Amino acid sequence: MSSEPIVNGGVQIHQSRRLPDFLQSVNLKYVKLGYHYLITHLLTLCSVPLMAVVVIQASQMNPDDIHHLWLQLQYNLVSVIIFSAVIVFGSTVYIMTRPRSVYLVDYSCYKPPSHLQVRFQQFMEHSKLTGDFDESSLEFQRKILERSGLGEETYVPEAMHYLPPRPSMAAAREEAEQVIFGALDNLFANTNVKPKDIGILVVNCSLFNPTPSLSAMIVNKYKLRGNIRSFNLGGMGCSAGVIAVDLAKEMLQVHGNAYAVVVSTENITQNWYFGNKKSMLIPNCLFRVGGAAVLLSNKSLDRRRAKYKLVHVVRTHRGADDKAFRCVYQEQDNTGKTGVSLSKDLMAIAGGALKTNITTLGPLVLPLSEQLLFFATLVAKKLFNAKVKPYIPDFKLAFDHFCIHAGGRAVIDELEKNLQLLPVHVEASRMTLHRFGNTSSSSIWYELAYTEAKGRMQKGNRVWQIAFGSGFKCNSAVWEALQNVKPSLHSPWEDCIDRYPVDTVV
Repeated sequence: MSSEPIVNGGVQIHQSRRLPDFLQSVNLKYVKLGYHYLITHLLTLCSVPLMAVVVIQASQMNPDDIHHLWLQLQYNLVSVIIFSAVIVFGSTVYIMTRPRSVYLVDYSCYKPPSHLQVRFQQFMEHSKLTGDFDESSLEFQRKILERSGLGEETYVPEAMHYLPPRPSMAAAREEAEQVIFGALDNLFANTNVKPKDIGILVVNCSLFNPTPSLSAMIVNKYKLRGNIRSFNLGGMGCSAGVIAVDLAKEMLQVHGNAYAVVVSTENITQNWYFGNKKSMLIPNCLFRVGGAAVLLSNKSLDRRRAKYKLVHVVRTHRGADDKAFRCVYQEQDNTGKTGVSLSKDLMAIAGGALKTNITTLGPLVLPLSEQLLFFATLVAKKLFNAKVKPYIPDFKLAFDHFCIHAGGRAVIDELEKNLQLLPVHVEASRMTLHRFGNTSSSSIWYELAYTEAKGRMQKGNRVWQIAFGSGFKCNSAVWEALQNVKPSLHSPWEDCIDRYPVDTVV
């Protein structure tokens, strides 16, 4: 078995175990949960063929049939009134209760200035010159870098380029402002949306949560309106970007004719580990500067210019289990230095969360043929103890593009294997990891930008964003392209896309 580093939610662990083959064993209750989501829209699904039958019958009527129907209605006025009232009432209930469509108008990924780039040699020299790491820790970091899948052009914050480093609160605020304001400035410029038009703001940053909050910082910078509904999500790991989208979606269901902005980032400056506990050193090697800002809308007029429509969000939380809760845990080492510790059960817990999430998602997205095969083998195994291998659904039939959180090379490898994906399906994840490193919750947006920059996003294509992180959580978002999507102005890939893909195999 390989002993290469495994990454979860932005954190990596050295161990010989691979990601569990979670598609080989599924829990029936999660299949039921997925079908429950499907049945909630049963009325809509049934009304479509019914309306089709009515239209077909009406198109086959001749003038005599229409005249005869009119005479019948004249002699049954009470029935006509009752029928009309039922139709009006049913239509009103449907219109009032149906979920509003949520559109992704555009998004922007922050690209740091070139002077913040850090090469492997420079990284190791600085680590040695700080005097905080012993020889064993330095050698460990060197091996992690070599196996990480990162390239030589990733970015670390300004404070980490100094000798000694200067991880102050002021420097952390400066990093947050550069990333968040950089992404938002570009987003507002590309969409021509005024900051005053934003009604909902959701910001997620796991490890840096100052007072006032990052959301308040944005309100102050752009002078957002006083009745804005703002939220600041902290400590939720690398899957928090999908959580933020889900929260914005729920708010857009309540408040009509509104814009929502989601900002996803992580702050590196004050979260560099200067100790010698190896499981806490790994984030230093993987986490890099990055962030994304996303503009969502429930306005019907925005459908014409929007890039995507949000189809599904499925969230899985394993925090009720003590082992899952503590498998990625921020704490102090025995010298009092703060870092993120990893449990030996991390990969088993990750596999369980992934299995739960995709088992719930399957009935919502897979073609009927795949669902029947999957469900038949599952029932045979559960009810009749049949010695049959569970059918592995082909998710390539449900999705055209995959955005797997770029937490580390090994997890991307294992998801490629378990989901039976092709190299092209994980190309965006690998190249994002190589070019920008692990940017935490924003990595799925750099991956989407890569797909667009390659000219692969066609109208009707479905995209699966999947992210996982501490807690333990695994979350998925499904988008449908509303047009042949072109990269936005100032895309993070616009000056380097011709150099990709590159070979990242070590």
